[in-house]
Amino acid sequence: MNLLLNHLQALIFCATSPVSIEELQKCLSEALVLEVSVSDVLEGIEQLNAQFSTDAFAFQVYAIGGGYQFLTKPAYQDSVSILLKHKSKKKLSASALETLAIIAYKQPITRSQVEQIRGVSCDYAIQRLLEKGLLEIKGKANTIGRPVLFGTSQKFMEYFGINHLRDLPQLRDLAPEENTIGEAAAQ
Repeated sequence: MNLLLNHLQALIFCATSPVSIEELQKCLSEALVLEVSVSDVLEGIEQLNAQFSTDAFAFQVYAIGGGYQFLTKPAYQDSVSILLKHKSKKKLSASALETLAIIAYKQPITRSQVEQIRGVSCDYAIQRLLEKGLLEIKGKANTIGRPVLFGTSQKFMEYFGINHLRDLPQLRDLAPEENTIGEAAAQ
């Protein structure tokens, strides 16, 4: 089992993006020349996390973006964020974040539909988000002119640290409560 754990650890470590269970299972089966089941891989990930749960390690294996990846433990967030702040010179602008949020919740969506919601042109924001890899083209709409449909990418999931789109906050959770006529606002 140590051999399996070492290979599993190496595969997750060397991956530049989250690795799916199926990819891990296929690679391990081929590398070890024996049948490795998905349950073996999941058990191995649990054993790795048990090893990494001590304070001797600053990282752990996390399920993110439909796969598994080594990430720093939350206790070290401040140190890592300082490093990333120094490395990152360009953040997403407010217009890019607005555009990205609309696309994330309404995907697949055309540029004109995004512009209709925002009320302003989104050409530049969409182009920048495509360049950063946070958006991808999902196809073409079956309407006049066959406009391009946009949606979020796997990098979007990694960037925001979510595993599935259903992990996004629900819109009803973000809406402020409104008063009705005749009721006083809670102070």
